[in-house]
Amino acid sequence: MKTKELSSISKEELEKKIVELRKELIKNNTQIAAGTTPKSPGQVREMKKTIARILTILKNKGVKRRHT
Repeated sequence: MKTKELSSISKEELEKKIVELRKELIKNNTQIAAGTTPKSPGQVREMKKTIARILTILKNKGVKRRHT
């Protein structure tokens, strides 16, 4: 997702999106660890970048996050 798209989303929705992306990232990482190739190898990198973008936006909005 683009940064402009993410910044227009509410804080609650961003936090839900982070949880969703982290679950998907864990699923992809387990596939890689098991030796199978994910559908799109570039997807893992993109998910990590999107999570970082969301965290940056939340930090700029002043949301205190607990680490999960």
